[in-house]
Amino acid sequence: MIARRLATFLAVLTMLAVAAVALDPAPAGAQTGGQVPGDSLGSTSDADFWRQIRGGTQGQVSIPNASSGVLIQSEGDNWRAVRNGPLSTYGAWLLLGTVVVLAAFFAIRGRIRIEHGRAGVTIERFKAVERFAHWLMAGSFVVLGLTGLNLLYGRYVLKPVIGADAFGAITLFGKYAHNYLSFAFMAGLALAFVLWVVHNIPHKSDLMWVLKGGGIVGSAHPPARKFNAGQKILFWLVMLGGLSVSLSGLALMFPFQFELFAKTFAALNVFGLDLPTSLTAMQEMQLNQIWHTAVSVFLIAMIIAHIYIGSLGMEGAFDAMGSGQVDLNWAREHHSLWVEEVEAQEPDGSAHRHSPAE
Repeated sequence: MIARRLATFLAVLTMLAVAAVALDPAPAGAQTGGQVPGDSLGSTSDADFWRQIRGGTQGQVSIPNASSGVLIQSEGDNWRAVRNGPLSTYGAWLLLGTVVVLAAFFAIRGRIRIEHGRAGVTIERFKAVERFAHWLMAGSFVVLGLTGLNLLYGRYVLKPVIGADAFGAITLFGKYAHNYLSFAFMAGLALAFVLWVVHNIPHKSDLMWVLKGGGIVGSAHPPARKFNAGQKILFWLVMLGGLSVSLSGLALMFPFQFELFAKTFAALNVFGLDLPTSLTAMQEMQLNQIWHTAVSVFLIAMIIAHIYIGSLGMEGAFDAMGSGQVDLNWAREHHSLWVEEVEAQEPDGSAHRHSPAE
């Protein structure tokens, strides 16, 4: 029920964001290409001078912070245009598109039922520590996602509805929640990696699972181990994407202390690329913010689909992370190879416990 309400809230938020961005496109007036607006300078030499200033000419200052010698940091115009333009617009369309596709899929396919009905017997799928790692990571991610979306779309969606004062208070609280709960997310991410990486190494059975549509497309239930191919893809996307947003988030929380992009560009230049490595501290921050937002929006869209499959989309799936016990028929239909492995490890050949069907 909570997951369903969350998906509904995100759907409404993204639809409002798309409408707001469409009605209020990227702010005009950003100066690009060194062009000086108007005729106030009066002469070509003055125009050339100001073009050099806008190009980031480094002046001399008597304080330790040498970057203060840059009178105008023109990349800020580009950062603002990207953030308020394609990044926010395409991000809104991605989130809305995800919700629309899932709604259409549900209307066509319906809920994936347990084909042979509940067996009335359960098998342990996830231990308490595994469920703790999942909910630590998932719970913190929900708060991070909502507070992050507020920073990107809140002034379009919430501010006109609740007013500037309430919006300011919510955003300030969200900022602190975002910063502090990020460490809970990173802890959950690390714990989940340690617990599950061994189960997410590609296996030859994954290919057959993909070719048969994973039992989601069609009616066949291809054999799978503890994690099927779709879950393995999700695992690695979450791990790599989560690591990426964690690093960029740390760089934003502790500004001007890292050179992530300069070091990354230097490493990529080994392959013959001609990427800039002498980025200013402000450019680093701007690139971190753009990257952090883009990867986060992608992760949010992916997790919306994950929430759908784990709740409304598939009967019995939520039990895995709810009680940790799943119906034996569900387990045999979706993870038959894993059931065989578990039962083979038991002295009596049975790894399940009897319980009333729920």
